[in-house]
Amino acid sequence: MALNPSKTSSLTCHSVKSLLLFFGPILLPKAISYYKSVRSAPSNHGIPIRPIPAPISRALLILLITAIGFLLTTLYSPENIFTLTSSRLQIPTDVLFKRIQTLRPGLTAADEALRSKIASLDSRLLYFQFGPDVIRDCGFCNAENPQSFVYYALPSITAPHLFNLCVLALVTSGLFTGKEGAIWRTTATYAALAVMIADIYVVSSYNKQGNAKATRLEEIDTFFWRMRGYRFLLLAGIDGMIGWLLYLSSTNRAFVTLPSPAERVENTTRTIEITRNKLQYIGLLQNTVSRDAELRDKKQDYWIREVGMVQQAMEDPEVMEGVRNALGNRINIANVEAEAEGYARNIVEPLQGVTNTVMS
Repeated sequence: MALNPSKTSSLTCHSVKSLLLFFGPILLPKAISYYKSVRSAPSNHGIPIRPIPAPISRALLILLITAIGFLLTTLYSPENIFTLTSSRLQIPTDVLFKRIQTLRPGLTAADEALRSKIASLDSRLLYFQFGPDVIRDCGFCNAENPQSFVYYALPSITAPHLFNLCVLALVTSGLFTGKEGAIWRTTATYAALAVMIADIYVVSSYNKQGNAKATRLEEIDTFFWRMRGYRFLLLAGIDGMIGWLLYLSSTNRAFVTLPSPAERVENTTRTIEITRNKLQYIGLLQNTVSRDAELRDKKQDYWIREVGMVQQAMEDPEVMEGVRNALGNRINIANVEAEAEGYARNIVEPLQGVTNTVMS
């Protein structure tokens, strides 16, 4: 005994709502806390936010164009002659195509080919499962063997999935986007394959007999057209999800792979080596200036001239007026000097330690 599709769908919705009400309060806070921890991990380890790298920008543009293409595809779907003519499923074939003739000048070759394929109720049920193109064009399919329609429909079902899989393989390729995109290659591949397998399973396991008792057009489940819309929406959603992950990871906003202890030691050693070399260059430059009489005289002349310029600037009426205004606004000069001294000490003390290390 076949189940009523409306009752089955209502039971399914009720079950989903019950599961959401039970597991939602448990899983939602954990999901939010996990997301926050992932987002805050880079800042906790001192990793700065950076602009989107150029390869990732190209990948995001490709994903955006592909997703928009999938969304636009949902606006155009094959013609449903029963919806077009507002006909019920059990309408005689001649009457159905008479109504089609009243809507357009004449029947096309495609209409004539479809006319001979939907004479029986079983073929019409398959029409709503696989769409008009499969019913019309399949030469070896017959209603007595519904599985034959599944085999013929597989290329049209998997084609958008395979195309999207190629796009995802491109944008997550190490040659195209570097390591920022390559880390999401496995995730993108599994997501695309999972959606394709689920799509094939849902189409092949659909119970077409649910439409057999539909006496009005409103009662017919237009499965093929509904599934086609879900298919392209899911593909656009996958592209959007992968693009979002690429954006977060490439800009160090989330999902950052922290360097290993060995890499951190190596980076620190390299930084110390660079600082030591700079200090050596500064020491050599100072020794050169101190040993050369001409350079030493130029250095003394420079500082004498610098002191004179500062004194001259401080004697300028506008500068004096600014100083008086600052004192009038009760700016604590002592605090400013203390902050400047602390800032200078924080910069100089690490350099003194490195200098002592170099000298030793």
